[in-house]
Amino acid sequence: MRNPSPLQRPTSEQIAALPAYDALPASRIHVLKTGEQLQFAEAALRQAGHVGFDTESKPTFVAGAAQTGPEVIQFATLTDAFIVQTATPGVGDFLQAMIESDVVVKVGFGLASDRPQIQRKLGLRLGQSIDVSQMVKRLGFKDAVGLKVAVAVVLGRRFAKSKKATTSNWANRTLTPQQLQYAANDAHASLLVYKALSEG
Repeated sequence: MRNPSPLQRPTSEQIAALPAYDALPASRIHVLKTGEQLQFAEAALRQAGHVGFDTESKPTFVAGAAQTGPEVIQFATLTDAFIVQTATPGVGDFLQAMIESDVVVKVGFGLASDRPQIQRKLGLRLGQSIDVSQMVKRLGFKDAVGLKVAVAVVLGRRFAKSKKATTSNWANRTLTPQQLQYAANDAHASLLVYKALSEG
């Protein structure tokens, strides 16, 4: 009996025909700056147990240029996203507690590339984590798939990935509403895909 052929990725046209991803509203996206906000976020993340996780870095357009990121680290529960700019004063203890925690399980896509950047920039070890791209690959794909394809295959939704937001300056002191939505979506969608695959 021969192995079944690998699953085919949906085409751009097939993804475009799907209903839009149900993103978190702006009121549920929190940029953490004060001690009170950090405490609220930590309590919510600890209660959730498994949380969506991703990072954003200022893009480099010159070959061989040093990578400075991550400038932004985002966490998500099913109902909220928490955005942390690594340059914000006073966020170090929160980031260490959440990133190095083995109780708060970080779930995201492509964590292998985030891990060394977090180590280099912040000196932190990424604790208990799950790379959701590997879970999706086990559905029968030949190669690991990205978040956009995973949302289409697992959730049946069209996930918009703005090229403009991807290549925007994540080191800006004030992030735009588009950047905040993009960052929140990445962490939130990773969690939803993980939940669907775990419970399916």
